Amino acid sequence: MRIALGVTYRGGAYHGWQSQPGGATVQDHLESALSQFAAAPIHTVCAGRTDTGVHGLNQVVHFDTDRVREPFSWLRGTNRYLPADIAVQWCRTVPDDFHARNHARGRRYAYILLESPMRPSIDAGSVGWSFRRLDGEAMREAAAHLIGEHDFSAFRSSECQAASPVKLMREIGVRRCGAYWRFDFEAVAFLHHMIRNIMGCMVAVGSGNRPSGWMAEVLASRDRDCAAPTFSPDGLYFLGPRYDAHLGLPMRTAGFDALPGAADDGLPAA
Repeated sequence: MRIALGVTYRGGAYHGWQSQPGGATVQDHLESALSQFAAAPIHTVCAGRTDTGVHGLNQVVHFDTDRVREPFSWLRGTNRYLPADIAVQWCRTVPDDFHARNHARGRRYAYILLESPMRPSIDAGSVGWSFRRLDGEAMREAAAHLIGEHDFSAFRSSECQAASPVKLMREIGVRRCGAYWRFDFEAVAFLHHMIRNIMGCMVAVGSGNRPSGWMAEVLASRDRDCAAPTFSPDGLYFLGPRYDAHLGLPMRTAGFDALPGAADDGLPAA
């Protein structure tokens, strides 16, 4: 039997998603909890790996098991063994050929940025920060240069393991929500640190340090050294993958409601 789960987590305490020998990753904690509840080893496959400090609002995973449990039991039973900052939000039985990563038609992220003369305190670790005033129109003009299929080598980490730097960026949204800025990204797939490297450039443009056309120059250079430094992971959220509608998998979890602009994000409820 193959089962899919939707998982939310705060990434600040973990060394990213992917399992590591030290066991300090989200995947390690999730698989330990599932295995304890099922009383058998369980291994998961995720829709999209996240880095250290990056949060997940609808990370989708699948796993195989011969244990027969009701979906509600998988939720309550697994969450019993998880730390407070990781929780399973939904559970579905899926076809045996379903694959959380390979069947994703796209992936969505949001970056939440506080614009304030003072650094964040209560929401420290949950938002990025700019002490300079930002120009939304300039950032939208810069973002427009990235829409479409491009070689994103200029925004690629040296540790990236992707087979190709060519990715299809479908959408970048920029909007202000009070003291916060929300940047929405959707692509078929992303490179390692790609969004954080783009965010460094967006803030450079928004603060007036660079013109909006500079983004096109960085993209065309295919040279990481031409781009801005990698931005903080604190405000980056993996919103989850998109799947074909016939699978009936939720597009969002309760965690979306805590993000600025969540009321009008255009995503259907679970």
